[in-house]
Amino acid sequence: MLLDSNIIIYAAEPGYHEVRKFIAENKSQVSVISKVEVLGYHKLNTKNKDKLEIIFQSLPILILNEEIIAKAILLRQQQKISLGDSLIGATALFYDLSIVTANVKDFSWIDNLEIINPIKNSVDK
Repeated sequence: MLLDSNIIIYAAEPGYHEVRKFIAENKSQVSVISKVEVLGYHKLNTKNKDKLEIIFQSLPILILNEEIIAKAILLRQQQKISLGDSLIGATALFYDLSIVTANVKDFSWIDNLEIINPIKNSVDK
């Protein structure tokens, strides 16, 4: 499974124990793009940065290659999609991974991409 950036952010937040449990119980990986998106946020404070870095240290990080870049280009030619989402989606396709995201609509139009939303009904009460 490939975790979208928003899932990593949720995993660092209080009240999302079920998301952390989901990540721990599944063979989860992240794209290097998610690492840049999440840790590169300009308003990230030190406390949150430390939590997020621990998450990234615990997960395999998939790097880009020419085939992923080519797939991302094709995705961007098909429909309006952010650069980050195109690269994350292309990475999932290249490695034949499901994408785990709370932003289902960002990826729902991509053929042959399984989408899992662990956020739906998972916030701790």
